[in-house]
Amino acid sequence: MTGITIGQLARQAGVGIETVRFYERRGLIEDPPRRPSGYRQYPAETVGRLRFIRRAKELGFSLKEIGELLQLRCHPAETRGQVRARAQAKIEDIDRRLADLSRMRETLSELADACERGDETEDCPILAALDGRAKDAVPR
Repeated sequence: MTGITIGQLARQAGVGIETVRFYERRGLIEDPPRRPSGYRQYPAETVGRLRFIRRAKELGFSLKEIGELLQLRCHPAETRGQVRARAQAKIEDIDRRLADLSRMRETLSELADACERGDETEDCPILAALDGRAKDAVPR
């Protein structure tokens, strides 16, 4: 039986050993066969699968979404349109989060500008907004 150990796999894929185990538990990579000694022997192609998962995570895909992408990747009869639809949905999700972050930044910036130096924290507009005591409290 040929293959690589979990340490070799993790190094080659650029992830930690616990990450490999986590993805196994989540079903994103298959449980590997074991040597007679009990050590796991991962097929070399698992490196590519882990790199795929890592890159998809870097683009913001959830583990559930990554599982769906892996299914599409493993079934050549699926269409590019299905993959494109998932990417488009992720783009829309990112746009929503960017808008939320922009609103959060604007609100926090306004609160920081309203906060005068040297005064006691009792009158701090930031703390008042977080407590819900300010007229223009932080939006929910």
